[in-house]
Amino acid sequence: MNSCSSALFVRTPIASLARQMVGVGVLIASVGAAAQSSTAVTSTLQEVTVTGEAVGLKAPHAGGQVSRGGSLGLLGTGDVMDQPFSTVNYTAELLENQQARTLADVLINDASVRTTTAANGFDDTLTIRGFNVGAGDVGLNGLYGLAGARVTAQIAERVEVLKGPSALMNGIPPGGSIGGSVNVVTKRALEEPLTRLTTVYTGKQNLGLQLDLSRRFGQDKEWGIRFNGLVRDGETSIRDSNYKSGFGALGLDYRSARLRWSLDAISQHDDTDNFRPQISLAATLPSIPAPPDARANWFPGTTLVQKDNIVMSRVEFDLNDALTAYAAIGYRDGKNDQLFPVSGSVTNVAGNFTIRNSYYDSYSKTTTGEAGLRWRLNTGPVSHLVTFGVTGLDQEAGNAYIQSPAATVGNSNLYNPGPLPTITAARTAPVRATDTKLTSYAIADTMSFNQGRLLVTVGARDQTVEVSNASGAAGYKASAVTPLLGVVFKPLDNLSVYGNYTAGLTRGTIVGAGYDNTNAVLPPYKTKQYEAGVKMDLGRITTHAAVYQIERLSTVRTAPTGAPGSLGSLAYEGELRARGLELSAYGELQRGLRGMASINFADPKLTKTQGGVNQGNDAAGMPDRTANAGIDWDTPWLQGLSLNGRAIYTSGSYLQANNAVRFDDWTRVDIGARYRTVVSGKPLVLRANVENLFDKNYWLTTGTYVTVGAPRTLVLSASVDF
Repeated sequence: MNSCSSALFVRTPIASLARQMVGVGVLIASVGAAAQSSTAVTSTLQEVTVTGEAVGLKAPHAGGQVSRGGSLGLLGTGDVMDQPFSTVNYTAELLENQQARTLADVLINDASVRTTTAANGFDDTLTIRGFNVGAGDVGLNGLYGLAGARVTAQIAERVEVLKGPSALMNGIPPGGSIGGSVNVVTKRALEEPLTRLTTVYTGKQNLGLQLDLSRRFGQDKEWGIRFNGLVRDGETSIRDSNYKSGFGALGLDYRSARLRWSLDAISQHDDTDNFRPQISLAATLPSIPAPPDARANWFPGTTLVQKDNIVMSRVEFDLNDALTAYAAIGYRDGKNDQLFPVSGSVTNVAGNFTIRNSYYDSYSKTTTGEAGLRWRLNTGPVSHLVTFGVTGLDQEAGNAYIQSPAATVGNSNLYNPGPLPTITAARTAPVRATDTKLTSYAIADTMSFNQGRLLVTVGARDQTVEVSNASGAAGYKASAVTPLLGVVFKPLDNLSVYGNYTAGLTRGTIVGAGYDNTNAVLPPYKTKQYEAGVKMDLGRITTHAAVYQIERLSTVRTAPTGAPGSLGSLAYEGELRARGLELSAYGELQRGLRGMASINFADPKLTKTQGGVNQGNDAAGMPDRTANAGIDWDTPWLQGLSLNGRAIYTSGSYLQANNAVRFDDWTRVDIGARYRTVVSGKPLVLRANVENLFDKNYWLTTGTYVTVGAPRTLVLSASVDF
């Protein structure tokens, strides 16, 4: 295991991948030889499959919008009724019918998930249970570090959401997100051949063309190939904007009685003129400025070029009926080149601010992987699924930041933007800034009692974070252990009562100047969660109720010691406690009528603050109520015609921790229709969706930084199968 783990950090992508797959083969062969003589063990636990393998996907729930289960990383793939967590797993069918362009378009179907950036922004940043989840913290086939600023929806067979901290299941994400995790399972070849061509019209006049090609080969269809390609070009919903995108994803897979293997290669190039902006609001504002027209661009003249090339592979081998070995490896090369405005905060309700201009170019190169064993065994009447896993991630990041001269600072306004100042300095290539290494070792045991009526999961992950700076500044290396306890009790076949204690893990920091402990290395800090809930499967409808408490530490300046020159130290003595109640239901209300509904009541309180200031106040940027409701109806009067609608509500939240100024709540309404028919013997699907039907202007916020939601947007498409 040690040799396999250390190999995860080889930098050169092609050589690294080749060495990794050879290493995986050696590992599986050696363990397999030892296992051939062992006796097979029968277990009452449901067999677990590795995320990303089409053969391991859970079947869709009634209605087809979500699946009956999904992956929990280290704990494998299982039925939602057997999992001691709050999860939802969206299907490719839902993404297609809602015409999702990126993950953000589908994730907002759940009340506990919100986006803080809108369409055609820099990235897709989310909140889960009120806590930020950065775009780079999305998993691809169970691996962190491979997702770019946004994930194109066309690659997804499943979009799996786990609400709450998940360090034990998935390890620490590169950005340290703790609100939950999102994993994308990429598409695999279907059982029947598919050649589908789709034309798409979005926004003002953005046109797109997509090809989805799927074939299986071999006597038992053991080999599969799936290709998805998409090109877009034209004006979006932002005035004078242009969004050009080229995307291709190739997926190969092989399956046999004991071996499952897959390979994905993804390339994406996005070129945006006048992308959707973000800005900060001054803490001294007496009230929140009115949101500007969502079609306007506060920074006219911005450009953004984003390039991503990704390759990843996964293998799983059943050494015998009881023991399975798995391994995965991935590499991403990502680049961002942007003409990026540097603005001051909005200083008054009239919308005034100052503006500079900059080139802000960056890159990252990431190698990531995992390997492990899953062992099913019995000890008397108790069945076990024991999993041991190692993960590794090595990420190099660099940037080049060149501002316009200070003398060129201009004045601008949210409602009447001024031009960007001229940059006189030469544009230079990004240089290496930091190297980040994340390594972990984890073990978990899921025990099944009384034929699965009681499931108990215990586990722990030992995570090490190491950061070095090319500038010669202080480096960082620290470790922490995150535990997990989960219990599921099933008094009835269709009723699960569960509880969990788990933790998230975020890298610590190097203390800067101005403190008594300057240059000290603070350790990674844990975010603790306590959760309990009830799930009921009524056949065609599944309902879920959960209560949770999340406690996140924050840094504060301690009181000076009294010694001459003492400034106080930076320490983890602040705390945010978020309590919540989630209610949700999904399924088929009656044949041909599908629905999803959810609501989240939250109480995000500052329970420990510096000097007691603002203690007991609500945390900035965290709404206390969110709700969703959506239906999809096959009309009885015209065969093939379906209508759908969705309402998304978010209550107001505070700009600052002093709770002096509050954003307004907002509601967005979407509608749509699709028509399935056959033309010249070819299946044809026509879809039309209108997002933000009433053209509502509203702020999206995490507190200080804000942007506006997308305006009314029309999305049309026609898909034909050949």
